[in-house]
Amino acid sequence: MKIVNPAVLMPPNTPAESYFDCRYAVLRAPLGFDRGAERLVDDLDAIHAWIAQTDNVLSVGRAHLIPQDSDGSAPDHAGPDATTCPAFGPLSSPENRPAMQIRQMGTRPEAQRKGYASEVLAALEHAATVRFGATTGFLQAREAAVPFYLSQGWQLIDEPYTILNIGPHRSMMKKLL
Repeated sequence: MKIVNPAVLMPPNTPAESYFDCRYAVLRAPLGFDRGAERLVDDLDAIHAWIAQTDNVLSVGRAHLIPQDSDGSAPDHAGPDATTCPAFGPLSSPENRPAMQIRQMGTRPEAQRKGYASEVLAALEHAATVRFGATTGFLQAREAAVPFYLSQGWQLIDEPYTILNIGPHRSMMKKLL
């Protein structure tokens, strides 16, 4: 298995449309969302990472700094029908700041189980420590993705919950430094 190093784009830059095409195809289209639901209002402020072969983006993810005055709750996608994802309880502890959040991780089905998501996640973790000084990472994983994140050193921090129109999720965290 040959691993391809992910491309990493620091804020305030926006990735090419092929990056968003992958996000939509993997995370939103299968759930019946309209085009545009793959975008988040703070994409310009996020670190983006992806793996592509030629112009075909295979795996994507993004990380953003959680503002000091935020509990981490945020809309799940752009648009008026977005469900608000729950807060991260451990953010109330100063030892977990500065903190970053991973969002919009996904890999096309034909590219899964090849190490691409691991490479994208590792690149985001590293870039968030360098760019944001993040000491802790947080994410909300779809239930099916929990074993992947556990294998990457992330820990469960809550009970299962459901994000409307998306499905069962678990909140997770990881000490980065």
